[in-house]
Amino acid sequence: MASRLGGDDDDVIADINITPFVDIILVVLIIFMVTATTIVQSSIKVNLPDAATGEATESTSLGLTLLTDGRLLLDGETLDAESLRARLRSAKASSDEVVCLIAADRAVAHGRVIWLIDLIRSEGISKFALNIDKAEMVPSDPATRGEGRGVLPGDE
Repeated sequence: MASRLGGDDDDVIADINITPFVDIILVVLIIFMVTATTIVQSSIKVNLPDAATGEATESTSLGLTLLTDGRLLLDGETLDAESLRARLRSAKASSDEVVCLIAADRAVAHGRVIWLIDLIRSEGISKFALNIDKAEMVPSDPATRGEGRGVLPGDE
């Protein structure tokens, strides 16, 4: 065991050897550093519009996403309109309080967002929210920045 040279065998060893503890902590740190770079959260890239007056939602039952390529996603799963209707009906049947969070890329046509809201409301779900990126101030009008597809009066 641990003994000291030149000392009495009757002395109590009062030193704490922290070397094994430090070795274990360093190994854990190295493992964490190596695995932290490989952990990637999967997500769907949507370029949300900015707004200054967004509010947080209490709870979200269904997350709907409209992509620029025309796909409709429900909680990350691609669906068509009829499949979405069936899922909305089953969610409404299982819970009276269904909330839909709608995220649409800023390049998605306004009419398509309105179509989705109308589809949700036609299934008896009246609570929905539009997902936005929170901005510190109200941004300038997208139509004047060249991002919108509409023509302003006088620009013709």
